[in-house]
Amino acid sequence: MEVKGRDLVTGIPQNRTITTEEIRESISEQVDGIVQGVRIALEQTPPELAADIVDRGIVLTGGGALLKGLDQLLQHETQLPITVVDDPLTAVVLGSGKALDNIDVYKDITTD
Repeated sequence: MEVKGRDLVTGIPQNRTITTEEIRESISEQVDGIVQGVRIALEQTPPELAADIVDRGIVLTGGGALLKGLDQLLQHETQLPITVVDDPLTAVVLGSGKALDNIDVYKDITTD
């Protein structure tokens, strides 16, 4: 992919071609953090919820879900089914809106 920007050394605008490998390398630390975060969350999950996760898997939402191969990496690392929602960028806000529309249903299970 060709990108445009200012060279931080010379200060001159330039066009550069970057490869998927360069991008993968530049975000690898953040992706490792995501994988570690998922592992920690799974380790701290109560047994009754863990059983549901084993049956239904993990659902990815948000911009991170759009990272190519993240679902396969998490599946490999966790040995759990991973699903990416159809529209990851709006899934959380749409779900929150539905929850607010039915706030009476959730009143008893939410905390103050």
